[in-house]
This record gives sequence, C-alpha cells and structure tokens, in this order.
Amino acid sequence: MFEKSYNATYIALIPKKTGAKELKDFRPISLIGSFYKLISKVLTERLKRVVDKLVDKQQMAFIKGRQIIDAVLIANEAIDSRVTQKYPGILCKLDIEKAYDHVNWEFILSMLSQMGFGGSWTSWIKFCISTVKFSILINESPEGFFNAHRGIRQGDPLSPFLFIIAMEGLNNMLNIAKITGRIQGFEVSKVAENSVEITHLQYVDDTLIFCGAEEEQLLIIRLILVYFEAISGLHINWNKSHLYPINVVLEMDHLSQILGGAIGTFFFLKR
Repeated sequence: MFEKSYNATYIALIPKKTGAKELKDFRPISLIGSFYKLISKVLTERLKRVVDKLVDKQQMAFIKGRQIIDAVLIANEAIDSRVTQKYPGILCKLDIEKAYDHVNWEFILSMLSQMGFGGSWTSWIKFCISTVKFSILINESPEGFFNAHRGIRQGDPLSPFLFIIAMEGLNNMLNIAKITGRIQGFEVSKVAENSVEITHLQYVDDTLIFCGAEEEQLLIIRLILVYFEAISGLHINWNKSHLYPINVVLEMDHLSQILGGAIGTFFFLKR
C-alpha cells in the first residue's frame, strides 16, 4: 500500500468578497499532489465506463450523454402538464448543505458494494478517501497536518462520481416510494396511455421532487429524507430549500411545515 504521505492535501482559503475576515467569508480550495491525482485519474477513467449503468436516469450530472438542460426541459414539461390538468401538486426543491464535506465514507463504500464492486476496488476507494491528511496554507506555508473523518475533496477527479453514487441512495428510496404508490408524481404526456410519471430529478446535490398536495405524501418524503440524512451524513439545508405549489393548493402553509421548507412562488403561477 502507498505511503499515506502521498495523499497530503493543502487547503488554501480564497476570500469570497473584499475585506473578508470571518471563516465563512472564505472558500477552501484543496491543492492535491500530482502523484495522488494520477492514481485517482486511473480509477476515475475506469469508473466512467460503468457509471451510466449504475446511476439512474434521474441523475443528470457527470455522466456522458446527460446534461442539466435535460433536467430543465423535463421539469418544465412536468409542471406544464400539471398546470394543464389543473390538479394540485407540490414541487420540492432541495439543497444539500456543504455536500462534499459531510458525506459519510462508510455509506459510499456500502453503495459501491451494493452496486457489485469487489473488495479490491472498494479498498482502493477507501484508501483514496480515508488516508487524506490536510494542512492549511497560511501565508503560503503549511501549518501542521490533521486527519479527516468524513467528506470528499473538491478537486479530486473521483469526488464527483463518488458523490452521485452516494446520492443514488436517495434516488433508490424515492423510486421505491413511487413504485409502491406512496408518492404520486406528475404525469407527463398528451396521451394518457403513454404518460410517464416524474417523481424526482437530480443534478449533483440539487434535487427536485414532484408530488401530490397531500399530507401523506409529504410525510413519506420527510421520512425518506430523515433516513437518508442518518445513513449518508448529508443534510438538507432548509434555508435554501423551497416548496412550490402547483395550481391551487389548500393548506399550503400546513403542508410546508411538514418538510420545513419555505413556500416559493413561480412568477407565472398563482397560489
């Protein structure tokens, strides 16, 4: 096994604004060594060959042939169909708080194992994410080293793919809720017999959930999110998450309190 020193990472703090003083005013950038990047790049190229078969079509990020514009067009069509049908519905826009920083390593390894990756591969991934040593650059000089216990690094070629694999856990739970009828999404089609039900879309950590304006459906979504947070280490940032009523939704204030997100409005829709 390679020496852990090969996985040292230097953190440079880049100010987000002029006159930055507090830690929250800086953006940490990871400076990763070339030798580790070579290892990571080899693993990433191998992962790219199969990731489209492992990650469901609802995830539009980092996979060849999928683009964010696809998610935009599908979401627009789903909302337009719901408005035309005049059925009340809710669009939940969820934001993950500090996504890369909080993801649980064991959860990533568990997802890889469930997807069929062998012990050798998961051992390599474990080495890449768990042997990191960080040092903060102060006046361009490193000041000591410390270990991490969770999270993946911005700037590591592997990180985007490992993250969408982690998000596949949420996707799987939402798919099960859809199949079992616990969540009813938006029907998209001009012909009823050829309709497609859209319950959710993902782009990295941004998630859209389409559901009926019913307390039972929102309670199921809430339970799914609580469980996903517990096993993945990821947390919903409710300050940046919103619920949008589609058509006339009675008791929208009560429904929004079930999840905890603020009520948003589309300029072209009336509440």
